[in-house]
Amino acid sequence: MGSWAAATWRLGGCRGRVGLRGVPRRRGSSRPGGGDRAATLSDLLQSSVGGEEPDAAAARQERRSPREGTVLLFPGQGSQLVGMGRGLLQYPGVRDMYRLAEKVLGYDLLSLSLEGPQDELDRTQHCQPAVFVASLAAVEKLNHQRPEVVANCVAAAGYSVGEFAALVFAGAMGFAEALYAVKVRAEAMQKASEAVPSGMLSVIGRREANYKFACLEARKHCESLGIENPVCEISNYLFPDSRVIAGHLQALEFLQENARKYYFTRTKMLPVSGAFHTRLMEPAAEPLAEVLNSIEIEKPLVCVYSNVDGKKYMHSKHIRKLLVKQVVSPVMWEQTMHAVYERRQGTEFPYTYEVGPGKQLGAVLKKCNLKAWKQYNHVDALEDEEAAKT
Repeated sequence: MGSWAAATWRLGGCRGRVGLRGVPRRRGSSRPGGGDRAATLSDLLQSSVGGEEPDAAAARQERRSPREGTVLLFPGQGSQLVGMGRGLLQYPGVRDMYRLAEKVLGYDLLSLSLEGPQDELDRTQHCQPAVFVASLAAVEKLNHQRPEVVANCVAAAGYSVGEFAALVFAGAMGFAEALYAVKVRAEAMQKASEAVPSGMLSVIGRREANYKFACLEARKHCESLGIENPVCEISNYLFPDSRVIAGHLQALEFLQENARKYYFTRTKMLPVSGAFHTRLMEPAAEPLAEVLNSIEIEKPLVCVYSNVDGKKYMHSKHIRKLLVKQVVSPVMWEQTMHAVYERRQGTEFPYTYEVGPGKQLGAVLKKCNLKAWKQYNHVDALEDEEAAKT
């Protein structure tokens, strides 16, 4: 598998990446293809400048246009589709990734991804690992087709489980260790969702909409039905005037029935099994914390933004803490997009690549920041564009 490593330049305090084949990596990785993990930053600086002084090379690189930098976005649960991965198998290292995934997971993830059935792929315990692997396989495709995009990456963000893929890409976690953590997370979330009849409701609201007040009244409604400690809260901030509300099914049904009262213009139940990113997922937090404490995690070599607060991860303890907190906290995706693309007026926006199945994050980016979206591209995991042209 190709080496993803840090480059010598920065943008807004973020270190970039460059695919430096042959550069030694940090020890302790079980990424497919063998070898150690990403090199230390000092090694990478020395190797990538070809004898130049690191400070001089960094200064030279910092003068690049922001447009030369790239941002990678990693999708989450809900983007899975039978057939994903089919357009990736020809690229170096991808089949090795799926072979290793089979050993870690205990089942044939590639066959499930390619052949389904869809309802089995949609199960939380299956779709989270499937999206994780397909997204990193899409990075291999991108690295093969346009290595300069990977080389010039300055920031990454992942939606929910996509955050694990972003951290692997950034060199903070090894592929196999992160996949095992995703496996534990997915199974624990599946189990927690089966304990309480719950779900998630996508809501588009008018500017007058007060989502928290609506959730409060929905909880009171549940209490009137005899439900103790009902849950109904915002679980995802997608883009202006769009939220996902999660909790007890009775609360979500109440919101749908009273949508006009709360200035909701559209509501739709999501095809998920539970109230993810709420306190109903608390039983899943401890198993995830245990596995994260057992694996090696290092500071990312690229800026990776947390779903919990939309800020950059600073160190390994920070990663362990917030990945656990993320399970029971709302995904602050809108806030994350603002943080990633914040820049001085007149500054060009970087090229953005969504790597993995679906284009949902691109659609959300368009709603959050139209100017940034104009530089958006998608790396398809379903079919290969080059093969399709022939």
